[in-house]
Amino acid sequence: MKLSKNFVRDYVDVQADLKTLAEDMTRVGNEYDSAEKLVPSTKLVIGKVLECKAHPDSDHLHVCKVDVGTEVLNIVCGAPNVRENIKVIVALAGAELPNGFLIKKSNIRGEESNGMICALYEIGIDKKFLSEEDKNGIHILPDDAPVGKDPVEYLKLDDEVIDFELTANRGDLLSILGMAYEIGAIYDKKVKEVDLSHGESGDDLNNSFEVRVNTDNCKLFLARKALNVTIKESPDFIKNRLIASDIRPINNVVDISNYVMLELGQPLHFYDADRLGNCIETRMAKNGEKLTTLDGIQRDLEETDIVISDGTRAIGLAGVMGGLDTEIEETTKNVLIEAAIFDSVRVRKTSKKIVRSEASNRFEKGLDPNRTYMAIERAVKLLEKYADATIQTGTVVYDKTDKTEKKIDILVKDINDLLGTNISKADVLDVFRRLDFKYTENGDLITVTVPTRRLDISIKEDLIEEVGRIYGVDNIKGKLPVVPMKIGSVDKTQREIRDKMISLGLNETLSYVLINDKDVHKYTNDSFEELKLLDPMTEERNVLRYSLIPSLYKIYEYNKAHYIKDVSIFEIGKGFFKKEEKYGENTKLCALMTGEYYLGINNKKEIDFYIIKGVLEEILNYLGYEGRYSFCIPKETLKEFHPGQVAEVNVNGEIVGVVGRIHPEISKEPVYVFEINLDNLLAKKVSKMKFKEISIYPSIRKDIAIILDKNISADEISKVIKKAGGNLLVNYEMFDVYENVILGDRRSVAYSLTFGSNTKTLTDDEVNPIVEKIIESLEKNLKAELRK
Repeated sequence: MKLSKNFVRDYVDVQADLKTLAEDMTRVGNEYDSAEKLVPSTKLVIGKVLECKAHPDSDHLHVCKVDVGTEVLNIVCGAPNVRENIKVIVALAGAELPNGFLIKKSNIRGEESNGMICALYEIGIDKKFLSEEDKNGIHILPDDAPVGKDPVEYLKLDDEVIDFELTANRGDLLSILGMAYEIGAIYDKKVKEVDLSHGESGDDLNNSFEVRVNTDNCKLFLARKALNVTIKESPDFIKNRLIASDIRPINNVVDISNYVMLELGQPLHFYDADRLGNCIETRMAKNGEKLTTLDGIQRDLEETDIVISDGTRAIGLAGVMGGLDTEIEETTKNVLIEAAIFDSVRVRKTSKKIVRSEASNRFEKGLDPNRTYMAIERAVKLLEKYADATIQTGTVVYDKTDKTEKKIDILVKDINDLLGTNISKADVLDVFRRLDFKYTENGDLITVTVPTRRLDISIKEDLIEEVGRIYGVDNIKGKLPVVPMKIGSVDKTQREIRDKMISLGLNETLSYVLINDKDVHKYTNDSFEELKLLDPMTEERNVLRYSLIPSLYKIYEYNKAHYIKDVSIFEIGKGFFKKEEKYGENTKLCALMTGEYYLGINNKKEIDFYIIKGVLEEILNYLGYEGRYSFCIPKETLKEFHPGQVAEVNVNGEIVGVVGRIHPEISKEPVYVFEINLDNLLAKKVSKMKFKEISIYPSIRKDIAIILDKNISADEISKVIKKAGGNLLVNYEMFDVYENVILGDRRSVAYSLTFGSNTKTLTDDEVNPIVEKIIESLEKNLKAELRK
């Protein structure tokens, strides 16, 4: 919101200089980006060109003699429209123009030049506000311009502008009147009334014009009519205030619409009444309905868009942009004025598709219905005065709004307890008076009536905030807290898991919790309802994630695009879901590995399924689940995983995660991931970890190879070996799998068996019987045979 100091002075007496005003507004919570003069140039005067001759050494330059009041200067000018006997803007030697451009006495192709004849854009007015003549040449002043005087004052461009960065809840400050109330509260100044007086004549508009509202997304619609308007240039004060607010002047009728929007915060729309008919309708669009908007673009509408219709066809997008068929043109004579309130969410969604505008921004923040009535009366007042309009009697009204002012009860003690202050009741009441909030007292209880213009205030805490900021945060004395405090804590387990993952050579990441809705059901067979944002900033991130794998895969893709092949990353984060009308979240550990895995100095290995499975086993063992987990084939197909390299993680009979290779259709490169639901895993209690000394006696290793059915899993084999091996079997590992045509539906599996004791050195006579027992058990339970 750009605040014109001249504009706001219409309603409140502001004596503070620009910088002080900006800082005082900041102290009550309204930050600003810049505070500067509308025309920042210095040493400008009005001059008259007495003589204009062609430069002897140039085909486009002119040598001019210019009277600047105190002397006649020789100035070289290259503008095509410079000529004798015109009044112009002159920058004297020593003048500083925008972007630090300094005017100096100079010699241009042999001719002395003691200044510069200026175009408006050269002194600081943006070209987008200028006519074609002013864009292409110097600005020619009217004949009555006083030579030697300040041209900025003469053109009424002597304004100062503060560009505020407002918070989303302060829609009331998107108007000059709202700013006036804020400034009035700061400096204890009374805000002046808005002049709404105007005449009207003729038959009541209600007898000849109808407003139909066929949607709940329009709560208020007002229509008035101005007859016999004269389309012409706006008065300078209107044009200059629009320019100060970064809006391009067009003509008096269109400018009045924008002027009232800036002044009161209520967007208006003006229709050429003769091209409209005797009816206006608000309804929802039909899918595929067409509308050509004011920018000349044909729009395809959806049923979520609110449209304005003439009863048969769409003529405007409510709150966003009008239609081309009923725009105000040079030939317009009769104008229908619309002032309405539309659903803020619908307007925002439509404006994001079409265009964000000053009007849609105000609809999105919410509007005061009382201001809607004020705005339409203010518009006809200005049309009568500056467009020579005759105002037709009557206003057509559709109104379903609640204009009841909110009443909030509060105690001074409530304010002081929350702010940690000792503000007196008199000071509290003074704040409400300065804000122009009416109140009543009943002992210690204060009942505050909040005006409808302050849509952001609805509860007691909002009033406390108002007291704090207007009383002044700088006036609140700091003191040590006296409330009970407790020692904070951190999730020790998560920190330990994080440290362990880092020690295993993985890098921690922190990714967005928002992903695309196309990815939210991937990498899981869990049943849940996704949590989709009502108004996402981008469709690429429109839903809260359930699995962390899509987030980590995006990070992998980014690294791959930057030619980083070795990626080993992990994240501990939240997944979100809705089940049976209940919202929930859970904490997950997710890892992704691809490329080479660092095993030590000059020792790397290509990452495969067994490496990422080994990392996961290290974590499970570290957390105390050794011997209590297993890996099993998923009962349902996980289509995002390679069908032959995926396993679910089972702990104590419950599936807590998944590990595997991402399907080659998704990634041609071998990419491996695992994800564990830490909430489910850590809910399974474990006893403290037990440690035993490493045996000082040597171990014995024996290798066996067996042939058995392909359908028998490694887990089933391991259970038989472990049970038959007894206490002396300290480790067993599969080191080879062999299949060929001769074996058919069977395969050969080789295991390395390690035996050891903490009390003695074992002999073959002690180990061989155990090996025989293991082989017999495999033959009996799994119908295996020893490979010879």
